[in-house]
Amino acid sequence: MKTVAANGKRKAGGKRWHVAVIVVLLIYLFLPIVGTLLFSLAKEWQDEIFPNSYTLEWYAQLLADMRFYEAIGRTVLVSVLTVAITLTIMIPVIFVLHVYFPNGEKLLQISIMLPFAFPPVVSAIGLIKIYSSGPLAITGTVWILIAVYFVLIQPFIYQSVRNSLNTINAIDLVEAAEVLGAGKMTAFRKVVLPNILPGTLVASLLSFSMIFGEFVMSRMLVGGDYETIQMFLYNQMKTSGQSASAVVITYFLLILLLSGLVLKLGSWKPRGYKKAALQEEE
Repeated sequence: MKTVAANGKRKAGGKRWHVAVIVVLLIYLFLPIVGTLLFSLAKEWQDEIFPNSYTLEWYAQLLADMRFYEAIGRTVLVSVLTVAITLTIMIPVIFVLHVYFPNGEKLLQISIMLPFAFPPVVSAIGLIKIYSSGPLAITGTVWILIAVYFVLIQPFIYQSVRNSLNTINAIDLVEAAEVLGAGKMTAFRKVVLPNILPGTLVASLLSFSMIFGEFVMSRMLVGGDYETIQMFLYNQMKTSGQSASAVVITYFLLILLLSGLVLKLGSWKPRGYKKAALQEEE
């Protein structure tokens, strides 16, 4: 009895410790957001812990500013184009290497991870030098951002697609489809692609969120020539702290919506997928 009681006390103590750690982490993560939210709503805030008065003036100014919507539109355009181009190129390449040339996957992994060996500032300076003149003078345009972000999100896309191919055992699926008379392209398009779609969608939205919040490359490569939401926030910080805080909270809400979409799509399966899985279990 004493041993059981001691074990019960130990488990209860361990549970309290876990709860305490989680609470501390939540406070650490959300306290800056709460402070930013209060500052974005503050009309006056001097020496007190909380603002003296509150107002929605900064949000009203933000929502009435066409530059804000234009900045969001530019950022969404860059994000969507980059993700679409990356998926169009990377998915077939990863599939071909995984199924038909597995020895080449190591080379692809190295080429994807190599750019991360260089600090972003160094990479940005090198890109500016290369693309400021010559036949591809694209510094300061949307195209250089798309090219840079294409490289940055490759690891997200690669790892997700590769894991999805391993999960569905793509090699066996393709062999079975070819035995039944399907060509390589048909097997990829009608068998493999629908099964890796959920994981690919999650990786796409994670990549979209990463591009949406990237600042260093945007600041150095295009600056004010192509004002994205990151540059809009940077410019607002120069004029008003409350206005910049309103931008941050609005941006945080957009990312929160994207995260919810990621979680929703992460559990999504193609039509007929769940039914087939249930039949296999039976």
